[in-house]
Amino acid sequence: MRKQFGARASKTDIQNYATSKHWDGTKFENLEVTKMDINFQTLPRLLYKQFCEKEGREPLRKLPIALFDKPAFLSASEKTKFIWYGHSAILLRMNGLTLFIDPMLGPNAAPIAPFPVKRFSSNTLELIDDFPEIDLLLMSHDHYDHLDLASIQRLKPKVKHYFVALGVARHLIKWGVPQKDITEFDWWSNQSFKDIEITFTPTRHFSGRGLTDRAKSLWGGWAFKTAKENIWFSGDSGYGTHFKTIGEQLGPFDFAFMECGQYNENWHQIHMYPEESVRAALESRVAKSMPVHWAGFPLAQHSWKDPIERFVEEAMKQQISYGHPVMGSLHTFNENLTHKWWDDIH
Repeated sequence: MRKQFGARASKTDIQNYATSKHWDGTKFENLEVTKMDINFQTLPRLLYKQFCEKEGREPLRKLPIALFDKPAFLSASEKTKFIWYGHSAILLRMNGLTLFIDPMLGPNAAPIAPFPVKRFSSNTLELIDDFPEIDLLLMSHDHYDHLDLASIQRLKPKVKHYFVALGVARHLIKWGVPQKDITEFDWWSNQSFKDIEITFTPTRHFSGRGLTDRAKSLWGGWAFKTAKENIWFSGDSGYGTHFKTIGEQLGPFDFAFMECGQYNENWHQIHMYPEESVRAALESRVAKSMPVHWAGFPLAQHSWKDPIERFVEEAMKQQISYGHPVMGSLHTFNENLTHKWWDDIH
């Protein structure tokens, strides 16, 4: 088996997963019935659209990413600072610590497929070389557009500890990460990490890196609560009742990174439409939102600008606060980040 796949779940792994109430005996399950409308009848058309109908789905030139300013990133701040690197890769400076969420900086979101799904930006793996030591790396689930072998290999010398969805540890261990450096989380599990209370929140999604490991690891989001801030990364998710529950149990949130992109009517139950992302933010009691899971890869048939344009339109309609920074730029959550930079890409 190619190293890129990660590791199959062993008997010991399965015994561990079976302690979760979200394990049905053979796989993890969503909180509500979740299906994808993909079968032998729909698949040929989907594949044709994915690989042949590309107009508007990718920017006409590579999307720029601002250079990393290490002194500015590491400088003392009472407020959390963040840098978004496209898709769901987010570097945080919180409570004097460096955190990295879903650090997929590789060039290809389909490394085992016959046709690559190329990143909208160039040379992103090289960004890692300039990053400081990573106190905590967090993984929401094991899909290739979130968990990338090349990124992990390049990050390993910098990372002190890993918080991951239950089941993801086996992949990291296969790739040489010491088991003692990894903590796995079930939904609603929480742990204090140097005065940051971190909770793994449920999503409506799935997992798997091959044909035989579907739903053999969990998927979710991450909530971060400090003495002064409450921040949430929603994780990949279809719309569901869990958003209201998260808001009731962990909210209100000062800021949230909301999944918004790679949706399709055939898999609507695992990825929200942009209007639903806004609704989910409202129901989760989020004060200010930022759409993520876009500007990285053409994983669905919508245009590359569609997620952000629809999100902004709906956010304005619902009169909620939002932001959309330039990729690679350093910000705090209270800044006004409303320049439509994607309109500058011709």
